[in-house]
Amino acid sequence: MTPVTRQEVLGLYRKIFRIAKNWQSASGQVEETLKEKEYIKNEAKMLFRKNKNVTDPKLIKQCIEECEARIEMGLHYNIPYPRPIHLPPMGLAHKQGRMLRHQEKLRKISKPIYLKSHDEVS
Repeated sequence: MTPVTRQEVLGLYRKIFRIAKNWQSASGQVEETLKEKEYIKNEAKMLFRKNKNVTDPKLIKQCIEECEARIEMGLHYNIPYPRPIHLPPMGLAHKQGRMLRHQEKLRKISKPIYLKSHDEVS
């Protein structure tokens, strides 16, 4: 990892914890706010620890882009949890044979960047 990339990753980590410190839930309830703050901190710790040994520059760049996308989505919608994609279960291809594999490939391609690591962990 280059020093510039390292600084960018550490900056994102600090940014997430600053966001968690100042987070207010959409409902305004104290319990909900505390729960969401804790979720933000735990999610950040888990994902950063999971990816700490990544050395491939392309994969590091993807992780940084996912982190930035999740931050922007969370701040924009005031929801810390990843927003799911809404596709009908069998809406991309035919339901038989080779087309089912094709559908799974299309579903993987259509997955937004902010959900890439969330499904691996869940």
